[in-house]
Amino acid sequence: MAISPNDNFSSGQVLTATECNQFPRGIVAFAQSTTSDLTITAEEIQLTASTFTAVANRYYRITYYEPQVGSPATAGASATSRIRLTNLAGTQYQQEIAQNAPATAVSYTMKTIWVGTLTAGSTVIVATLQGSTGTFTATRSATAPAQIFIEDIGPA
Repeated sequence: MAISPNDNFSSGQVLTATECNQFPRGIVAFAQSTTSDLTITAEEIQLTASTFTAVANRYYRITYYEPQVGSPATAGASATSRIRLTNLAGTQYQQEIAQNAPATAVSYTMKTIWVGTLTAGSTVIVATLQGSTGTFTATRSATAPAQIFIEDIGPA
């Protein structure tokens, strides 16, 4: 799809509804958690964004942030964060993988981002984490929460 940006405005022009509809609409859904999850093995939902009504032919940016994901001391162990539609079986929009090289426990900061269009209507987006081998942890606090937010960034 071609992007439909606004044009330049000059003094004395009349602002139209079409031009107003081309502005980004900002954050449309959000969730955060300050509670740590210390038992991540199989893929599990970490955050569920608030339900919102997606509009056809608009771009959305979805950002899932984990401040600290800890791995076991296993060489090659990997953590996978995903952005999905609705639940664990929903369409996967994006994933990020962080992997250990040495057999040493390490921590990662993970930020998974997707930009695209969504089907119009009521929409729920979830953020998930999965560990490949052993038990992973997601450490969070009041000053370092896990977050997911969806932004309307403009017309497609």
